Amino acid sequence: MTRTTAQDLHAVTLYERLGGAAGIRRIVDGTVAAHMDNPLIGHRFQPYADQPERVEEIKQHTCDFFAAGSGGPDNYTGRSMTEAHRGMQIEAAEYDAAAEDILGVMETLNHDKATRDAVAEILDSLKPEIIHV
Repeated sequence: MTRTTAQDLHAVTLYERLGGAAGIRRIVDGTVAAHMDNPLIGHRFQPYADQPERVEEIKQHTCDFFAAGSGGPDNYTGRSMTEAHRGMQIEAAEYDAAAEDILGVMETLNHDKATRDAVAEILDSLKPEIIHV
């Protein structure tokens, strides 16, 4: 039986721990569904419910950003978080709700606590770029 140590986890990128592109896509798909149902932020996503092509575009940008930020092989070429969320007037409570959705989906998908904590740290670092009230 092989035993994983903390040192082994550091040898593997976060991208790999998330399951690569397919694993990130599962997280993003689950997160968008959770956002749609979230009473605090659902109103921001519901207008896209009847625009599957726009939802797919948002998901793809999110996957690309998530992959690049977690050590994936590709570079992210989309807008910065500040640019992407400019004018949306996102409040801290909304951001926190979105982050909780992401981490909740990760838990449902059986990502370990260390991996969820690593993603939570990234989410915390992005918060000042997205909150604009």
